[in-house]
Amino acid sequence: MASAISSKRPWALLCLILACAFTPSAFAEGVYLSQDQFLAESFDGEPPPAQLMWLTGPLREQVSDILGHAPRAARVRYWSDAQRSAWVLEEIGKEQPITMGFVVDNGELHATRVLIYRESRGWEIRHDFFTRQFERLRLTEQHRLSGPVDNISGATLSVSAARRMARVALLLDRHRPHS
Repeated sequence: MASAISSKRPWALLCLILACAFTPSAFAEGVYLSQDQFLAESFDGEPPPAQLMWLTGPLREQVSDILGHAPRAARVRYWSDAQRSAWVLEEIGKEQPITMGFVVDNGELHATRVLIYRESRGWEIRHDFFTRQFERLRLTEQHRLSGPVDNISGATLSVSAARRMARVALLLDRHRPHS
């Protein structure tokens, strides 16, 4: 009897490890790209120095309208050269912030990347099939995206957060000094 119990322990331990490894919380946070990697790929390996944009007055109100709440920061860091800008933004999906990077080139989205995903569900937005939908989108005068971004079943709140951040990146690009 005792030998039958002790022979089951390795299997029980293996089952416990596998159960823990494949629970949704095991996939909860993923760092897919560092900010430095994102900037390097956005500016051919040589990102320009960071600049700051203060969110004050009408700009803060417009950002609040897009997000549906006041922005958490008083200023936003960005990187830009003559025509291109890169923005690293965070927005809550359901419960946790999602960190995304956006590259805006001549007023339209050139690249969209998920840098860090912390939610337990909806991580599918990190895939290229989703982020490619943002390419070439612009901001309309009503502060909407110029084209559709399809939803992902089970990732509705993450998709919504990604859309809001894209709109904010395009809005902020309009307000940056263009040299």
